Amino acid sequence: MSGKVGKRESGKATARETIARLVKAEPLNAVLHWSQELLDAEAARVDAMGAPGALAAMPIALKDNIVTVEQPTTCASRILEGYVSPYNATVVDRLRAAGAMIAAKTNLDEFAMGSSTEHSAFGRVKNPHDPSRVPGGSSGGSAALVAAGVVPAALGSETGGSVRQPASFCGVVGVKPSYGRVSRYGLVAFGSSLDCVSVFGRTVDDASRVLSTISGPDPFDATTVNRPPMRVPKPLADLRGLTFGLPREYFPTDLDAGVAAALRHTADRIRQVGGEVREVSLPNSSYAVPTYYIIAPAEAAANLARYDGVRYGPRHIGSEGDIRALYRTTRGEGFGEEVRRRILVGTYVLSAGYYDAYYRKAQRVRALIAEDFRQLFDAGVDLLLTPTTPTPAFKAGEKTEDPVAMYLADVFVCSMSLAGLPALSLPVGRSEGLPVGAQLVAPHFEEERMLAVAGVLEQNLDAGAEVR
Repeated sequence: MSGKVGKRESGKATARETIARLVKAEPLNAVLHWSQELLDAEAARVDAMGAPGALAAMPIALKDNIVTVEQPTTCASRILEGYVSPYNATVVDRLRAAGAMIAAKTNLDEFAMGSSTEHSAFGRVKNPHDPSRVPGGSSGGSAALVAAGVVPAALGSETGGSVRQPASFCGVVGVKPSYGRVSRYGLVAFGSSLDCVSVFGRTVDDASRVLSTISGPDPFDATTVNRPPMRVPKPLADLRGLTFGLPREYFPTDLDAGVAAALRHTADRIRQVGGEVREVSLPNSSYAVPTYYIIAPAEAAANLARYDGVRYGPRHIGSEGDIRALYRTTRGEGFGEEVRRRILVGTYVLSAGYYDAYYRKAQRVRALIAEDFRQLFDAGVDLLLTPTTPTPAFKAGEKTEDPVAMYLADVFVCSMSLAGLPALSLPVGRSEGLPVGAQLVAPHFEEERMLAVAGVLEQNLDAGAEVR
């Protein structure tokens, strides 16, 4: 399904098609909220617009941690079940102003904490390519809907790889912008120095047009940069004059054979269309996962303190006379196991006696990781090419009993989040029938060139072919 709308198409026709696809995709459990009435209203609004807009009648799904006034925003958590926001996120208003239709709110790991979308209070999401496998996380519902052809594009959120990793597992395009490129106003906070509203697309063009629409400064978010919105990149004929770095730390000897073959094939194609490929080093990459899993839980512990049964969340009946019991019961019953684990870790690393040993040290290592990237880009490397994930999609339940194994699924994506860099995952082939993604990483605010390069690779690679 294309996101482009021709002269004969209308919001009403697109809404009917989208409703049929949503019904057909119900077994994936990728959607938390949608209704025919709301889609019909979206179609009527689009058809009544005087100008068609850049995204005319494009149906777009939203991860259910992006607030909307028409539908609940639950973050896939019992503690927010039924919550409806009094305002729209900035990105929602920008999509609708461009003629897009909000199709559905998608399932996710609770409060975006997870790498498989198995940590949802409303059940796991299934991978459209193999229902026994996970779609990745935490934006697995959005990735699955795009992969299943329900919508041409969807929004997710990235804190440490939560769009790129599921994009790789589901065989779609996933783009994380530079930190500050897109407003976070209306995105439920997880890690405030890391969170980015990000984009899934069936094609590079779909993802580019959506990212262009939602980017730009926002007076409601002081962390947005004062830069004009990203432009949709002009197509490139080839990759002559561009240098691609292959960080040796991202190609370990135990890298999945199919993933390694797909990346070799991608590097060969880059050379064939004029690009230079050379080995480089990011020496502090080995510290990215432990650094991320100190900083992100610390910020999560602070951000989730508001869900206490007083300001947000259901108040546990019978505990009003004891405020500690109220907090303990409300949060204990409202949060799932993974969210509780991260709150406890975050509280620990921020506590007296451990702040310097963990949190302050992690912030110093974060600076070293960012400096590694800066040095490579300053030395003439235009983009980095890495695997997005160490393996194709793993089976459901395979890692749920081992949190560290689950966290290591983010080993190739969280360092870019720590550095605030733009990065994308592009499907480049299949291994034993499962999609494999390659990751491109660019300097700060170089999304246009990164997407233009991805467009060249998309035209020169068969994402549906087995790689050997």
